[in-house]
Amino acid sequence: MRKFLFDTTVCVEDGDDFVDRLARAYREKVRPQCLCCDPAVPMYIADIGDQLVIKRMPLTGGRHDPACTSYEPPYELSGLGPLIGGAIKLDPSAGTTALKLDFSLSKRGSTARDETGASPADRVRNESKKLSLRALLHFLWHESGLTEWTGHWSGKRHWWQVYHHLTEATRLMDVRGETLAERLLVPEPFRADEKTAIEQRRAQKLGQLFHKTNGPNQLMMLVGEIKEFADARHGRQVVIKHMPGFRLCLEEPAWQSLQRRFEAELMLWQSTEASHLMAIMTIGGTPAGITTINEIALMTVTEQWLPIENAYEQNLVERLARLRSKSVKGLRFNLSRTQPFANATLLETKPLPYALFIVPPNVDENFETALQDMIGARPDLTPWIWRVSDGEMPRLPGAGNNE
Repeated sequence: MRKFLFDTTVCVEDGDDFVDRLARAYREKVRPQCLCCDPAVPMYIADIGDQLVIKRMPLTGGRHDPACTSYEPPYELSGLGPLIGGAIKLDPSAGTTALKLDFSLSKRGSTARDETGASPADRVRNESKKLSLRALLHFLWHESGLTEWTGHWSGKRHWWQVYHHLTEATRLMDVRGETLAERLLVPEPFRADEKTAIEQRRAQKLGQLFHKTNGPNQLMMLVGEIKEFADARHGRQVVIKHMPGFRLCLEEPAWQSLQRRFEAELMLWQSTEASHLMAIMTIGGTPAGITTINEIALMTVTEQWLPIENAYEQNLVERLARLRSKSVKGLRFNLSRTQPFANATLLETKPLPYALFIVPPNVDENFETALQDMIGARPDLTPWIWRVSDGEMPRLPGAGNNE
């Protein structure tokens, strides 16, 4: 059971007075410190849907003891590693991260573009300097704890939890002098009895899109689950779940580009009834009061809201979801699809945690070399490798008694 230091008082997580002490620390803005190791690791208290929760500070997961529930796998195993210090800078005193984006939050004229038009070379060239739309969505998922899973949570993660964790994460991220929460909309879980109030809050948040200015028009970001791409006279109307009656316009060239660039994500979504299709987009307003999509990127997630990018990952994640031990899904961020990363990690295996790698068919020598370098750099992790060309997925470490 975890122990925390509140000022000079040590409290155990299952102690009789822990809930009261936590509420008092939240009111007095006391930062708890996790005592899993020495020195202790600063954390913060979040109000997640009227429940107080102690969460790790951004990018501090590696400072916790590997046995601590707040521990995270080494960032070098995913696409997050190259971004730290460049596209993502941590302010330890404030507990926030400053983000550099490779897409604009303002727009001149009426020409729309979308991330689907960016070449793979552009994504590789900028991988350590700025965050693409997809990389920002991955970072939000990572910092919200939505890449973590254990079979004990089966049936307990829904949009209500996803919404609250995402919105909490945006409050600790800064973009160009503003908190990300000011420029990003995550749809509230829809409730018919609060329809009017929800729509009013949304309209107030989006109001800045329709303010006339002498300079460029301001854009916002939206993260939500796609319900459908409905037919329109020109292009598509994008329908987002939990936003009934709200339509986003996607022009025909962008729709065609979206289908090419995110073909795998769309196919995964269409092939599995329980999966979800997440979108992150920049949006703007027209003089006619219409909300349009300027740039967009997609990410498919499983029933457990764990990201997947192909059928091989889907197979792996489905197996991991049945395990009682904790797993963490790795994310690509800005890495190209020709570069390896740890698709997942198993943190509770003994004597060492496992890093799980999938080697797709037809990879080149550069992929294999990079994979071996990655494995060699982390002797504190045991590698598990599934070479898809060799056949069925190998048995997972710790499987059997762990299911």
